[in-house]
Amino acid sequence: FKGGDTCEYLLSSGRFLGEKVWQPHSCMMHKYKNSEAKNCLIDKHVVFIGDSRIRQLFYSFIKLINPQVKEEGIKHGNIPFEDKSASIKVDFLWYPEVNGSMRQRIKSWTEGSVAKPHIIVVGAATWSIKIHNGSNEALAQYKINITSIAPLLEKLAISSDVYWVLQDPVYEDMLSESRKMITNEKIDAYNEAAVRILNSSSRNSKAKVKVFSVSKLIAQETIMKSADGLHLPESSRDTNAMILMNVYCNKIMKPIDGSCCQPQPPLTLIQKIAFCFFTLSIIGYLIISLIHRNNYRKNKSCTDLESGEEKKPAISTPNVSTLEMLLQCFCKLGLIMTYFYLCDRANLFMKENKFYTHSSFFIPIVYILVLGVFYTENTKETKVLNREQTDEWKGWMQLVILIYHISGASTFLPVYMHIRVLVAAYLFQTGYGHFSYFWIKGDFGVYRVCQVLFRLNFLVVVLCIVMDRPYQFYYFVPLVTVWFMIIYATLAVWPQIVQKKANGNCLWHFGLLLKLICLLTCIYFLSYSQGAFEKIFSFWPLSKCFELNGNVYEWWFRWKLDRYVVFHGMLFAFIYLALQKRQMISEGKGDPLFSNRVSNVLLFISVVSFLTYSIWASSCKNKTQCNELHPSVSVVQILAFILIRNIPGYVRSVYSSFFAWFGKISLELFICQYHIWLAADTKGILVLIPGYPMFNVLVSTFIFVCVAHEISQITNDLAQIVVPKDNSTLLKRLLCIAGFFSGLHFFSAMQDQSRH
Repeated sequence: FKGGDTCEYLLSSGRFLGEKVWQPHSCMMHKYKNSEAKNCLIDKHVVFIGDSRIRQLFYSFIKLINPQVKEEGIKHGNIPFEDKSASIKVDFLWYPEVNGSMRQRIKSWTEGSVAKPHIIVVGAATWSIKIHNGSNEALAQYKINITSIAPLLEKLAISSDVYWVLQDPVYEDMLSESRKMITNEKIDAYNEAAVRILNSSSRNSKAKVKVFSVSKLIAQETIMKSADGLHLPESSRDTNAMILMNVYCNKIMKPIDGSCCQPQPPLTLIQKIAFCFFTLSIIGYLIISLIHRNNYRKNKSCTDLESGEEKKPAISTPNVSTLEMLLQCFCKLGLIMTYFYLCDRANLFMKENKFYTHSSFFIPIVYILVLGVFYTENTKETKVLNREQTDEWKGWMQLVILIYHISGASTFLPVYMHIRVLVAAYLFQTGYGHFSYFWIKGDFGVYRVCQVLFRLNFLVVVLCIVMDRPYQFYYFVPLVTVWFMIIYATLAVWPQIVQKKANGNCLWHFGLLLKLICLLTCIYFLSYSQGAFEKIFSFWPLSKCFELNGNVYEWWFRWKLDRYVVFHGMLFAFIYLALQKRQMISEGKGDPLFSNRVSNVLLFISVVSFLTYSIWASSCKNKTQCNELHPSVSVVQILAFILIRNIPGYVRSVYSSFFAWFGKISLELFICQYHIWLAADTKGILVLIPGYPMFNVLVSTFIFVCVAHEISQITNDLAQIVVPKDNSTLLKRLLCIAGFFSGLHFFSAMQDQSRH
């Protein structure tokens, strides 16, 4: 950690990811849209002063505001640009040499009450080299002229953003005869003079001219593609314009995926309270640990010198043990949350943009699949979708999703569509698992509901507080929470139909099917009635949970994307359990699920269906159209996978313990990746070890997995304490939780008021 300014890194260093994606050193660069650029530059005046290279930069810059602009201005003259809708004024002033004329123009902005430009971009040198045939006298005069201009620029830098653009290298082999004297050696000499003279007299950090030297690095990689050896190709100058936009606009617009030039956000009131709580928990745990250690030493078993017997230590009381466990959990959680904050809120660790290549996604996939197959063990039971198998399924899906996120594979549509199926498969398991539990156990008690809700939401609630993010930001947890409540409501409302009751009378099966049909009707209605959906979730307090950026559209989109798959999971569970009860399937060890003929036919259909979906997903051309079809067809590949995995007896009898281990902590892995494996709320990659990408991924992954595992243990321990089985105690805890959320809402309202 150098403690450097990320603006300085953005202006001076970086590298190319692939051919066109520029990666600044240590931070992430946002790709500004036209609307964002206008919002940032509203009522601003920007001036570009220099030669034809600066004119190129000027055109690339104004195309970020208005892409329809054509490069039709006078080549050797001033070019104005104005966007009246946002009151943006951008001017190019033709001053190809650093001379008295340029000095006079800059001086005019420093005198009297003349309106100063908000951004000034200056640069020139190649004309001086060309006109004076690369003479040393011209270089000496250049130094004198910059020395006279530097104080004026530093004076302007107090109130405006002033950038001096260093000269890019040229491709000497392509230069025309009239430009042969412009050599890279001469350019380096001019650049060296500019860097040495600028800011030499300024002691005030606010009055510094920012040296735009990154264009040199970009030009070194791309100048070979230049049309004339002097001017940069369009992609390179567009990159320079985007860097300029990031330097100025990131601190104003604060884009999530633009960490360069963004100051560290101040601690909110809720974050400060959380910090105090975790600090007190750590102190409390240390005090209790010291007290217990002293008591242990006093009561430690020791040999009686007379009788030779051992004295047994005193046993601690259960109340102290519970308190100690509670404080220990919050102590560990406090340390973990500190790491979360340092990784993704403090400007301590570096962050980089994602860059997708096929190898960065598929090679790790092959690697983990080989590992998974290597750790093969026999299952304890051979039922369809037994516990080991579902853990394995969650595990390998989660690992694939993690690789998908860190590699930036969402830009490749076939991979995106297959990942959508994996997310749908998680929700399918939600429908299957919770339906099976309620149907078989008939347990609709408050304890069960509170246990599930606590385990699903505990980590997300803590992260909302510590990382200052809305609940809907972690969209998957609200999704599975709402679907759990829908499943519970469907089965718990009168008449409660469970397996035990249905076995006595077959008509109850039809009653349950009617319930499922009603559920499907409601889902269908809400999916095609955005207004009704938004009205339901816009009521307080639901709006506090499901709004993102002031509306519930994102929540509606996420819900709609996999709207039928939970229903499919419930229906599959109902059909499977009915077949199992009537002994129409064989689940013995090594036995196929059905007769050989039926099993072979179903396997053939499953393989064909699985491959057909993959072919369709791989041929997708439009994400919007494919997302429209996805809710209806994703179940095809899910059911095909279940049948392929369970029909053959041997395949059903084994599982991968490697994948199952990850499956047990899949929820924690999915949520933790937001801040301690990825960065900038999943938009980038966390860099703990700069300069060594593979080593960095290994180290950050190890820490990330350990943290997820530890949080899973903490959640399980706290669930036993916070959600007791005794109903009267549970009611008291629920009142405390209600009080906690009321306080959270109160402090949140105070925060919002202070922000506005």
